[in-house]
Amino acid sequence: MTKKILLSGVFGPFGVDDEFGRKENVMELFHNQVTKAQGMASLRFHHRSFGLYFLAENIKAPVTLLDFPTRERFIAELRRQRYDAVGISSIAPNLVKAREMARLVREIQPQAEIILGGHVAAVEDVQRYVDCDHVVSGEGLYWLRRYLGEDPSAPVRHPVMPSAEHKRVFGIPAPGVCGLLIPGVGCVNGCRFCATSHFFDRNYTAYFSSGQDLYNEACRIGDALGTEEFFVMDENFLKDTKRAHELLACMQRDDRLLQFLVFSSAETIEAFGVENLARLGIGFLWLGAESKHETYAKNTGRDLRALVRDLRDHGINVLVSGILFLEHHTPENIDEDIQYLIDLEGVYTQFMMFTPLPRTRLYQEYKELGLINFDLPYEEWHGQHVLNFHHPAFSKEDSTRILKRAFQQEFDQLSSSMYRMFDTAMRGHRTLSASPDPWLQRRGQQMRDFAEQYRLLVPTMRRFAHNELERQRVIAAEAEATQLFGAVSPKDRVLQLAGRALAEVHAIKRRLFGDMAQPKTRLERFRWPNPDRALLGAGDDERRLTLPLMPSPTLANLAPSAAIAAASIRRRTEGSPRCHESDKLAP
Repeated sequence: MTKKILLSGVFGPFGVDDEFGRKENVMELFHNQVTKAQGMASLRFHHRSFGLYFLAENIKAPVTLLDFPTRERFIAELRRQRYDAVGISSIAPNLVKAREMARLVREIQPQAEIILGGHVAAVEDVQRYVDCDHVVSGEGLYWLRRYLGEDPSAPVRHPVMPSAEHKRVFGIPAPGVCGLLIPGVGCVNGCRFCATSHFFDRNYTAYFSSGQDLYNEACRIGDALGTEEFFVMDENFLKDTKRAHELLACMQRDDRLLQFLVFSSAETIEAFGVENLARLGIGFLWLGAESKHETYAKNTGRDLRALVRDLRDHGINVLVSGILFLEHHTPENIDEDIQYLIDLEGVYTQFMMFTPLPRTRLYQEYKELGLINFDLPYEEWHGQHVLNFHHPAFSKEDSTRILKRAFQQEFDQLSSSMYRMFDTAMRGHRTLSASPDPWLQRRGQQMRDFAEQYRLLVPTMRRFAHNELERQRVIAAEAEATQLFGAVSPKDRVLQLAGRALAEVHAIKRRLFGDMAQPKTRLERFRWPNPDRALLGAGDDERRLTLPLMPSPTLANLAPSAAIAAASIRRRTEGSPRCHESDKLAP
């Protein structure tokens, strides 16, 4: 008999202090770890639980997928449909939520097997905390196929989905769609602190091994979503330079200028070449700078400041990622490392606490030394509030204070990421438009399009400038845009003023009600005979539930959820309708 599967992420709300979580564990990547100090200018968006969709798409069994449910919604689904197995995906800071969900499954559907996956599966003896039948650590798709008696080696089909949703900056929604591409999972670099690399045993599993395969998937997904932009969820996508070059060749053969947002490393960028990155259409790059003094092979001997400058000169928005509270850090020298990371002048800067996470080599070393603070609840193991180990030079209170200061210092000196995106687009336009290569000239035109869209936000950036330094920078950038592109048209001037008006309204709402945003609950059913009417067991209650309408996915640039924010003003004034969808959970 075919098994019926429920796959679910943990329940909300997120970013609040309650019996299940902490307010610092905000379910927004950038607003939690990157632009958190930037207030109105912080880039805001939500990501779906990508792995669950990948699993649901690639098995034959009937699947119900619940993403970001409430606790009540999860209970309702358990009472609505009998399942043979319930998969729960979680990270370590949400372990208490996973435990509660497992308890609810045992109470409501005791016959169902419980499968625990996600990074929480790396927690030592996790079955002591979460009552489950199976723990899946590492690559999960092939495991699930074997569990269901299916062929693990069957072809992998990539789900069609956006990379981010509910995108906004200054309270202005960002239009457009950026698709998601997951070429493979894992990383071979094996940095001792990296949970992802160790979670997959320092191996890389490629789902799409050739550039042609990846191009075919990108075209299929892009055509379905109406986009040419993709966030590539891969720890070091360009590591396979042959695949990347093949992908570029396919694009040039078919004259299709796809654009990508990627993770990479200095060694890989050096091997592939910055100009080739621009040819490939890399518009965003997440770079692990880590620390000035603790270098890894990927950064050794490389001038990261010059590299970041060169990338931005080619129109590539760089996120510089750094680590604080390393072994060599003391109160006397940590500010030097903070300033080093700021001086790299990325478009965005991520500061993360040095955090020994389960299964990493760092965790094993610190456990043997007795340094890990196992009295600290797992809800605090997220690297954005307090250290989870005993540092000889810093207390928990010190770590909280210094981390907050680092984000503020970065914002004070470099201004908003929105301004930096505007500046990078103009720099990219100047560099690429001057190239003798026709392909790069067309990339230069794309940079101009981005710059013109960001330009619509200039009055808003000026009005909500963080300080006088940013205000003067925005004024200078506006003058440069006028020199490059000419004066703002009367129509765009109206759009600029409309954008500022929307931001003013948001500022008032933010003062009165705050700006915490919860991800929308999503439900999807795969391969059910009748997706609108699940088969109910004897004695079960039929519930009639309908989720709220959810805005369709949007984005023009992953990290830049702000990227095209201004263009939403144009869509509103031109009367373009926004698509909505609702998922009916009962007939």
